[in-house]
Order: sequence, then structure tokens, then C-alpha cells
Amino acid sequence: MNIILVEDDERLGAAIKRALEQLTHAVMWLRAGNEALEALRQEDVDLVLLDLGLPNKDGVQVLREARRAGIRTPILVMTARDSIESRVEGLDAGADDYLVKPFHLDELAARIRSLARRAQGLADNVIEAGPLRLDVGRMELTREGERIELTRREFALVHVLMERAGRIVRRETIERSVYGNESDVGPNALEVLVHALRRKLGSDSIRTVRGFGYMVPTDAA
Repeated sequence: MNIILVEDDERLGAAIKRALEQLTHAVMWLRAGNEALEALRQEDVDLVLLDLGLPNKDGVQVLREARRAGIRTPILVMTARDSIESRVEGLDAGADDYLVKPFHLDELAARIRSLARRAQGLADNVIEAGPLRLDVGRMELTREGERIELTRREFALVHVLMERAGRIVRRETIERSVYGNESDVGPNALEVLVHALRRKLGSDSIRTVRGFGYMVPTDAA
């Protein structure tokens, strides 16, 4: 997923960013509310992790302004404000979920997966397409029951394709999900990654749609 993290605590923000990148997410880390609102208006993102106690613009203000602007991106609030009133205010302002600090990173990862499933209309963490079975929670891919070892980027690639199995995924969407804001990615990096994944999964597992992107067919043999 392409995630915006809005957290002004340096230690916590660094820990969350590091943990999510290890789970193959692309993370843009911002420290202020006005930066978050600007990024939401301009960036194509999958999820926002939003602290409420932010400089420049409070997180509740960010929520309200984003929803008034018609931004429908899922937003998970992370805050030390644990009163019922604060939770109700955050949810009523437009938050999709609410996580009270301090929290375990495993719980944050689980809630991110839950919001991702909801956004994609999935019932659980398992995605199937033909002989391929992807368990997102365990970060495990199998083909006809045999486990396939993947690199971090290979997992990110197969994840973004399988959660949209049967549909063409535009090249720009794939690159954003796999590489995020990395600046040292070569022009042919995606082609090389697709080729490496095809060698592991089979040549028909990922189809090229010239001029558009790639897709994982639902009936791949």
C-alpha cells in the first residue's frame, strides 16, 4: 500500500515508517497537519495514518477538511487521546478506525490489513487467483500448495496485482505501490522485477497489457 504517515514524534514516526516498509508498504512521512492535507489533495494514496496532536493544523481539522473536500481515502487515527468523547469526535469527523497510543506495531499492521480488505471488498487476508494463493497477513505466496520465496519488492508486486486479479493495473499504480518515493529506481526496474517474478510463478502468471500495465488472470494455469 502507498501510505501517508502523519506523526510529529520523531522516534515513533521513524519506528512506524521502518516497520511498515519492512512489510512492503511505501510510506511518506509528514510531521504537520497542513502538510498532510496538501499531500492528500495531490497524492494518490491508499491509506493515511493520522496523529491528532499535530503542529499547524490539528488532526481533527485535517479529517474534517479532507472529508468536506470529498477525499475518501481511508484514514486511521493514532492518538493518545483515549476518552470516549475524543474517539467519538474522531470517528464523527471522518476517521475509518481509531488506535490509542501506546500500541503494538503488530496491531497497527493488522488494522491496516483490515482497512485494505474493506477497501478492496475482501473478507479475509487470503487472496486467490487461479493456482496462486496469497496470505497477506503471513506474507506468504503459494502456487498449487507449494510455497514461493519472494523478495520484499516481489511480494509488493504480486500483492498489488493479486488484490486486483482479473483487472489491468496501470504501470503508475504498480510503481507507486512497489517503489513509493524512492528516487534511485531505474527506468526498466519494473520490467526486470516482473521478469524475475514470472520465472518463479510461470510465464502466464503475469500478463502484459501493452500501453497500460500488467494483470494477474483469475484463471492462470
